[in-house]
Amino acid sequence: MKENQIQNYIYEDNYICFKSYINDFSSKLYEEFNLKAKETKLKSKIEDLLNGGHVNKTENQAAWHPKYRKDGPKKNNLLQNLIKDLTKDNNSLKINIIIIGIGGSYEGPKLLIESIRPAEINKELNIQFITGSDQAEFFYKTSSLNPKETIFVISSKSFTTDETIEMLNVAKFWSKSSHNFIAITSNPSEAKQHGFEEQNIISFDKEIGGRYSIWSQVGETPLLDKDCYKLFIDGGKLADNLILKDKKYLHFLKRLSFTDIWLHNHKQKNVRVLLSYIWSLRSLPDYFQQLEMESLGKKANPKREFNKTGQIIFGGYGPTAQHSYFQLLHQGTHEICADIILTTKDQKSLAFAQAITQSKLLSIGADVIEEKEKEKINSNVPVNLFMLKETDPFTIGYLIASWEYRTYITSVMLGINPFDQFGVAAGKIYTRSYLRKNN
Repeated sequence: MKENQIQNYIYEDNYICFKSYINDFSSKLYEEFNLKAKETKLKSKIEDLLNGGHVNKTENQAAWHPKYRKDGPKKNNLLQNLIKDLTKDNNSLKINIIIIGIGGSYEGPKLLIESIRPAEINKELNIQFITGSDQAEFFYKTSSLNPKETIFVISSKSFTTDETIEMLNVAKFWSKSSHNFIAITSNPSEAKQHGFEEQNIISFDKEIGGRYSIWSQVGETPLLDKDCYKLFIDGGKLADNLILKDKKYLHFLKRLSFTDIWLHNHKQKNVRVLLSYIWSLRSLPDYFQQLEMESLGKKANPKREFNKTGQIIFGGYGPTAQHSYFQLLHQGTHEICADIILTTKDQKSLAFAQAITQSKLLSIGADVIEEKEKEKINSNVPVNLFMLKETDPFTIGYLIASWEYRTYITSVMLGINPFDQFGVAAGKIYTRSYLRKNN
């Protein structure tokens, strides 16, 4: 297939340059989807989200992540003060910070620490995440640490998450002290039940969903850099300001959503691979995987024509992926599509060349390759190419908030609630029932 046979679409602003390689999605198809969007009152529902309306219908509450962006950072200094307490007699001491959390309490902070926190802070602190239920993880990550030099940050919206509470109990036994523990939660009364004193609890609102908690104290506290976090918030705020004021930007987001739905429901592209060719954003595929699959992994609405909801999202760091599952992408039999993220800062780099050539190889093939029959590649994979002009906190905040709107628009079109997760809750309930019967 030649590049001029693809229905290309290009969007560009001061932060992102986007190009799609998707065959057959014409302007006429876009208008048909846009008519459906008007029928769903999409604009009104975006306004509801921004204005604090009860968009989470099943739980009868708002989704406040845009509000948190509007209000700005909360500026809590509890973690900084604990670090000062531990280093007041020894300024050269390297403090260990263990963050215990799972889901949004892990994916968001991990992404921020890897991508936007200044290197000098990382040199001063040893940061570890503990996410699972196997105690071996805890003892492996603390084997060389001194409890007197270690701070625990327990991050859980409900403070009832089984894995987090299991590791909290292990940490308390290992530490022999409750002084160096901080709780970040929307359920402070539950944190107190686990021995936390009020001055060691950082609270946020229950209207912030776990997968959106990067915009709350969950994301802000471990970052330990207020200026970086403010820039990140400001980038997200730009998306909030543009979505109802900039028709070109809204068109871009709607087209992303419309093609996601169309590829899934009409082209049987059930799987989307998400690849980052930016080392500092190597965890972005994991972050977006949770965002999309928890938000859109719901039963179909019988009142809507689409019987498929969220796609299966998987992916990782592009250069590594090329030497593992790219073989299946190029010659396998699965129906897939792809999102590729790169930066245009260094267009002579190998990473840039890999991202560009792989996007074209996946979607249109390459005339320069003389193929024997057994070497032929599929070259029929729809590709979205996201090119970031910078990889600074502002741009990353803008990208993440834009991806949230892509997801929200899709949920409105599908007629599903992107803010609940009863499938996750079912797993917790069944596990607890099993433990009661077998212990």
